[in-house]
Amino acid sequence: MAGEDLAEIHRPVLLKEVVAWLAIVSGGVYVDGTLGLGGHSREILNHSGPDGRVIAFEWDAAALSRARQRLAPFGDRLQVVHRNFLELENGLAEVGVTEVNGMLIDIGLSSLQLDTGGRGFSFRQDEPLDMRMDQRRPLTAAAIIASSTERELADIFYYYGEEKQARRMAAAVVTERQKRVIATSGDLAEVIAGAVPKKYHPARIHVATKVFQALRIAVNDELANLRGFLDKAVNHLVVGGRLCVISFHSLEDRIVKRCFAENELLEVLTRRPITPGAEELEANPRSRSARLRVAERLA
Repeated sequence: MAGEDLAEIHRPVLLKEVVAWLAIVSGGVYVDGTLGLGGHSREILNHSGPDGRVIAFEWDAAALSRARQRLAPFGDRLQVVHRNFLELENGLAEVGVTEVNGMLIDIGLSSLQLDTGGRGFSFRQDEPLDMRMDQRRPLTAAAIIASSTERELADIFYYYGEEKQARRMAAAVVTERQKRVIATSGDLAEVIAGAVPKKYHPARIHVATKVFQALRIAVNDELANLRGFLDKAVNHLVVGGRLCVISFHSLEDRIVKRCFAENELLEVLTRRPITPGAEELEANPRSRSARLRVAERLA
């Protein structure tokens, strides 16, 4: 994929806000816990020049490879770690770093993963129902759909997707899988759409949207990863260092808000989350649910 094509599909959310709230200093060392295609890391490197560094974590091998190419001009100022941000301590140890000036994680899916990932994150294309961010992980969404009990599926849809029709949807999946294998994103979207009467279909999003969100969270253990990272991150921030977290749905945002408030070593700088402005929303409608919260390390 050409560089121009990548730039076109990759629009890092709240970019100006992240740069401002991180309070980037020249020569500083920063963690980008979700490298993606490198949009946030590039701006951090630009603003921390001439010798600032970014240690970037990414568990999606495809995204990692493309980001390396995009950010190659920065040379050894960028150090990439093929790990999930939950493995912060081991990743920092690998590159010989103990403290950093700031950290960012953006826990949304990239446009690359949604549009060209081929792993069933979206129902816009009919793709294998995989949903693993890291292909080294054993559990797939198809396996969950095939082997979970009706109650387990309902719990996944309800607790991770906040889906009110969870029981009806779970029952439909169990009934349909007795007739055929639900193997692709199209298969699952069809079953979910057929399970819910039209009067209960949301006006603005596909009726299966929250189910796909819930399965992705379950496959990748995303909420536990987020809590684990937030517990560890403060220990590696210098005094005055800032922690920025971008989330995309209420489950994540509540976890961030609570963890920030409960940590005695953090001062919350954003009493309310920072959201995209009108200009960004027009240029990138997918940013509409982004929420940025920021906290600073105390002495």
